[in-house]
Amino acid sequence: MSGFLAKMTASSAERAAAARPPASGDLDKPVVPLAPAPFDVIAEVKGRSPAEGALAGDGFDRAAQASRYAAADVAAISVLTEPSRFDGSLGHLAEVVAAVPGTPVMRKDFLVDVVQVLEARAAGASGVLLIVAMLRDDVLRSMLDAAAEHGMFVLLEAFDAGDLGRAAALLTSADEERAARSQLLYGVNARDLRSLEVDPARLEALASSLPPGRAVAESGLHSAADAARVAGYGYSMALVGTALMRSADPATLIDEMKKAGALGLAA
Repeated sequence: MSGFLAKMTASSAERAAAARPPASGDLDKPVVPLAPAPFDVIAEVKGRSPAEGALAGDGFDRAAQASRYAAADVAAISVLTEPSRFDGSLGHLAEVVAAVPGTPVMRKDFLVDVVQVLEARAAGASGVLLIVAMLRDDVLRSMLDAAAEHGMFVLLEAFDAGDLGRAAALLTSADEERAARSQLLYGVNARDLRSLEVDPARLEALASSLPPGRAVAESGLHSAADAARVAGYGYSMALVGTALMRSADPATLIDEMKKAGALGLAA
């Protein structure tokens, strides 16, 4: 595990240890199912990127940004909740959920414990991101089970072939996980968490190991041309954050990426 990822794991473990499990009544908010187009975008709301710096000022209107994404008919909206390096919080997640009631919202963080999946559900999230490299198989299985129990989708994030192999083995090991497979997405993060640099070649190298129709390309995607490129590798979704946060017209960029990606899949 890289130094950055190890630090995020330790920090997240501290937050999980301090968290209180939500009351059962807090877990009953509506779940919005995924219904992606042939090529779609998961649009991200985040205040800061460790690699790119500040992306939003003190007056940033997360609800308005999320509404722009929802109007562009994105597959889902990802909300960073990690506080120390991304300026996120669970409050931001709840704020976005309230602003876009018909759009799936995903908690993106360095989650290490079932209680953090439940926190996401209590805030109204319909999905969570789980990073395979951070989690032992038994912990990952428990977190997947918790998400499935509450009808949430999961984006399993991988950095290399070893991560993907572990995920494939785990997901064939229990009936509950097989039943939840329709809510599972498989992401490849092109960012090297040692250097924080993007390695675009990773997306192409690992594409053939991903299940068709569920593969998400993450990091370093800024344009319609990028969407067409990863669609050509076989990805059916792109998780886009920095480019949308910095765009003066994110809805148009989303539309251009979706159209280019669809053409890339068809080529």
